[in-house]
Amino acid sequence: MEVKDLKPALIWQCFDEITKVPRPSRHEEQIREFLLNFAAKHDISVKTDKVGNVVMTKPATPGHENAPIVVLQAHMDMVAEKNSDVEHDFLKDPIQTYIDGDWVKAKGTTLGADNGIGMAACLAALIDPDLVHGPIECLFTVNEEIGLEGAINLGEGMIQGKILINLDSEDDGEIFVGCAGGIDTTAVFTYRRSVAPEHFRYMKVSVSGLLGGHSGGDIHLGRANANKLVARFLFNCSRENEIAVSEFCGGNLRNAIPREAYAVFGIHCDKKDCVADSLEKYAAEITREYAGIEPSMKFAIEDVERPGFCIDSETSVALIRAIYSAPHGVFSMSRDIPGLVETSTNLAAVKMEGDDKIKITTSQRSSVESRKNDIAGQVEAHFLLAGAEVSHSDGYPGWAPNMNSPIMKISAEAYEELFGVKPAIKAIHAGLECGLFLENNPELDMVSFGPTMTGVHSPDEQLNIPTVEKFWRHLALTLKKVAEA
Repeated sequence: MEVKDLKPALIWQCFDEITKVPRPSRHEEQIREFLLNFAAKHDISVKTDKVGNVVMTKPATPGHENAPIVVLQAHMDMVAEKNSDVEHDFLKDPIQTYIDGDWVKAKGTTLGADNGIGMAACLAALIDPDLVHGPIECLFTVNEEIGLEGAINLGEGMIQGKILINLDSEDDGEIFVGCAGGIDTTAVFTYRRSVAPEHFRYMKVSVSGLLGGHSGGDIHLGRANANKLVARFLFNCSRENEIAVSEFCGGNLRNAIPREAYAVFGIHCDKKDCVADSLEKYAAEITREYAGIEPSMKFAIEDVERPGFCIDSETSVALIRAIYSAPHGVFSMSRDIPGLVETSTNLAAVKMEGDDKIKITTSQRSSVESRKNDIAGQVEAHFLLAGAEVSHSDGYPGWAPNMNSPIMKISAEAYEELFGVKPAIKAIHAGLECGLFLENNPELDMVSFGPTMTGVHSPDEQLNIPTVEKFWRHLALTLKKVAEA
């Protein structure tokens, strides 16, 4: 069976079509064209704004013309992550989906169910003749995964509705009414190229097979950070031996916990065998530390040719110490909502840039604005002490829960009526676009819900098939209840 053959047919067919369209962040041209062609094919009214957001509208079913407008919202872009041994061009290649029991997965890449299944629900709602609803606006935003840029720059007048259902959540049976705000902090080291010592042996040390995951939704799980594991090993080596670092690379996206990292470094020829022994002991030690958390973690070391250059010794020492000691993980838990991470920071990526730069990308989240700024300030101070230049993104606001929300009550009643259990009403540590929508439209009444997904922002991403049907039925009944209220 293929994905397009799953039931409910309409939402799965739309999702299958979406997976065939390349759409990494900042490269949504093809998915935007797909949406515009979809609107033309089905005679749906559509408009775009200057940053590329798309809105499609559908009139109410007869008899519900006076019902309030409901905005269904999803984002176009997907996180483009793949395993290092997988050949895949996210700008050209379709996602290779397959079914494994109750799950839809992708072959070695992110699946893009975040937020492709939300987009599919919007498109299915636009063309399903059996839905009962008031006027619908479907909003598709750009560049959500790299800073919520579409929501920040949403064109004036693009949406008219005062009720918004965000379809970018990942847990069946949970309705979200709040989320954390976030900010990115970037540190840049400038180094001088030095001659790679001739009397050194050079090696590449790497870690792979980590689970990684979403830096908001998975940060509390205590998963390993590949950048920090490599830096820890190099730091340990440098405590007893002189080392020369040529390259350090790890992680990819600001909102993903890094799964893979490597460094190229040299050590005196006489010490080469000691390094291999040290890595073996280190790997055993780390495996014990992460027993039950990182089942597929792998360490490797291999000889490499003498590199063309090394990073000057002062900068390489500062770099390794800074990465090793940089804060990462949960900073504090919410005192208002049990089990909710309040504040966290993610040491996301280390990249060599140009001829003399090393860029370190981090992201901070918090449901308390002052704590978000505080943890970003601590990360800034950390890297300033190491001699880096530090900058911050503009950031985005959190979404404060409204426990008197009418759409929250309607959607909760719909879920309980359908499935016989009360849904959990929650806030989420991950960032959603809702806070930005609320900033510009203070009268908006919002909720967020979706089917169950795991492993998002990593090649382990998977979408639970039975919960997609529940998600679709829940959305349909919620729209009906709003129309008939």
